Amino acid sequence: MDPKGKSLLSSWAPIFRIIILSLICTLSVLIRIFSVIPIKVIRFESIIHEFDPWFNFRTTKYLTEKGVYAFWDWFDSESWFPLGRAVGGTIYPGIMLTAGSIHSILNTLGFPIDIRNVCVFLAPGFAALTSLAGYFLTKEVTGRSEAGLYAALFIGIVPSYISRSVAGSYDNEGVAIFALVFTFYLYIKSVNTGSLLWSAAASLSFFYMVAAWGGYAFIINIIPIFVVVNVLIGKFTTNLYVSYCSFYILGSLLAMQIPFVGTQVVTSSEHLASHAVFIFLQIYVLGNWVKSQAGEDKFKIFIKIIIGMLVLLLIAASLYMTLSGKMKWSGRSLSLLDPTYAKRFIPIIASVSEHQPTTWASFFFDLHYLAVFAPAGLYYCLTESNPGKLFIAGYGVLAVYFACVMVRLLLVLAPAVCILSAIGLSETLYRFTRHIKNFRQWYTYKFNPEENTPKPKYGYPLELTIIVIGIIGAISVLYINHCVWVAAEAYSSPTVIMASKGYDGERKIIDDYREAYYWLRMNTAQDARIMSWWDYGYQITGFSNRTVLVDNNTWNNTHIATIGMIFASNEEVAAKNLRKLDAEYVLVIFGGVSYYSGDDINKFLWMVRIAAGVFPQIKEENYLNRGQYRIDSGMTETMKNSLMYRLSYYRFGEIMGHNRMMGYDVVRRAEIGDKNIKLRQFREVFTSEHWIVRIFKVLPEENRDGLKAKSGFSKKYSEMKDLGLVRSKLS
Repeated sequence: MDPKGKSLLSSWAPIFRIIILSLICTLSVLIRIFSVIPIKVIRFESIIHEFDPWFNFRTTKYLTEKGVYAFWDWFDSESWFPLGRAVGGTIYPGIMLTAGSIHSILNTLGFPIDIRNVCVFLAPGFAALTSLAGYFLTKEVTGRSEAGLYAALFIGIVPSYISRSVAGSYDNEGVAIFALVFTFYLYIKSVNTGSLLWSAAASLSFFYMVAAWGGYAFIINIIPIFVVVNVLIGKFTTNLYVSYCSFYILGSLLAMQIPFVGTQVVTSSEHLASHAVFIFLQIYVLGNWVKSQAGEDKFKIFIKIIIGMLVLLLIAASLYMTLSGKMKWSGRSLSLLDPTYAKRFIPIIASVSEHQPTTWASFFFDLHYLAVFAPAGLYYCLTESNPGKLFIAGYGVLAVYFACVMVRLLLVLAPAVCILSAIGLSETLYRFTRHIKNFRQWYTYKFNPEENTPKPKYGYPLELTIIVIGIIGAISVLYINHCVWVAAEAYSSPTVIMASKGYDGERKIIDDYREAYYWLRMNTAQDARIMSWWDYGYQITGFSNRTVLVDNNTWNNTHIATIGMIFASNEEVAAKNLRKLDAEYVLVIFGGVSYYSGDDINKFLWMVRIAAGVFPQIKEENYLNRGQYRIDSGMTETMKNSLMYRLSYYRFGEIMGHNRMMGYDVVRRAEIGDKNIKLRQFREVFTSEHWIVRIFKVLPEENRDGLKAKSGFSKKYSEMKDLGLVRSKLS
């Protein structure tokens, strides 16, 4: 014991916490760099993963080379040909500005580093910061450091978060999840203290979240819901009023400074809840003041009349603004509120794999045993509630609903589940372990009853305590092992590079994407225009520096539907429309040789559905045989003549596949129906080693004299109008 009565262990507790947090932060980084660290051999080099990160990387390079002002004014003519894209006003710039700032600071301090490496390692670095934010949030909610340490560990290694923050995953969510958790911490701190300073800090963190990711709408809706619930259950306080009003006013003003958001703060229905709750709070406070001045009896009459009128007026105004179109819901938001909306009205949203409903297998794979601990934490939050615990409980319940609707939102659910699991685990361990110190008294009472030792005062037998601690320890070890395995095997492989293992266990690298993109860069003209499905637009522009017709931004449904219509049309119609668009090459992804199931043939029905929404001549039933999607001899004539089928299976009949059958598609497990495809309007110019990427050149149109006519852009206006592109541009 020290002179003040504290044990030596207690006096060293802050040091131990700092050491443990440092180890957790280190683990959070190391578990995310499997793709670039040497394990026998380096798996993959330092490279940007996935599709969207390639646009972020390309814009970050432009930012560091040209400067901030040029970045804001950049008009990208290599995207969405012939429309182009005003980059500065159509992006969330947070991740680019963050990476650019880090790059500038490191170079100023004398640490020269390539911007690519900054982008590659940015997300693992922010994962460590997110662990710290989770620690502070959980400690603020519970007042217990051990719960905060558990939360930091869980957030640092939870697979759902790892999926968007491994080295090379240079995506918005990599920094946005930190901003999400940190904003919640600062806001709960402002509620607990009533300090304007903490509320201002929460607003600044929210501003960073708005700059980083469109998921900021979750924050600006869950906080108003939390405020209303506190008022309805009779837990309204001055701190709550001060924290929300200051956060709402300053946060809204700051959010409007992001060009892509701008006036959406007042015109988007996604912000409607924040406005309504702000007005509701003013009415509530006014009512309380009138009550204190007029007395209970007069107040009841006044409140029924005034508040009733104001609520009706508020509802009427909200309905009018929404129905008149002055406030609009985005398609993704409507898909969350009505899971069937996208499939019925916006197939391009429904076509994205990460927008599909979440399966139970995905929940367990991404959350594992946290799904067991989280309900216990929710129980403790509701039975021993304070404002912070109520907030975390509400966050968890709402996030579960949204994660069920859209698998991508498991990312938003993960921090809530980690914090709830930490609360449940720490509280359970505390209740079982607080009696172990009575072990000597228990031993004497059990085995030496003649000493008249009183019975120990604890709620659980020692045997049960040991069993529970052992089970929790075993489950925790299994959870950590699962997270490490998921990080190493499932989430550390870039989309652009694939790996497989042969029968002898030898690791084989499939590098068809980069092989094809390099071919485009070296063998096509600088101003060549490439048509592909929108999934690959960012990578083509980033790797090959070539102009694409559509990319992953998906802002113009008509333009994407035009590409779908071309792929769904016969060869002559497709070539005619491609010449109108001045496209020179067509790129398709095909996995029938290499077992690659994410190819364009598997996506083709979504192309048809998206095209059918704009072009009535495209009908999905024409591509189905009695409701079945087939590529064998049972396929329809429309399917057989479609450009997608002809380009994907061109020369495929010469390939010997499974069971020595010629033209056997190993993905669809069928022998193709047409093995002798002869192209008339296209010429194959490149096929990658494993046939995954195929590139075809659009042949010039023959005129009446048998000469080739050059395609030009001078007379494209009327042709573009026929395709609907002029209408989409004006809209």
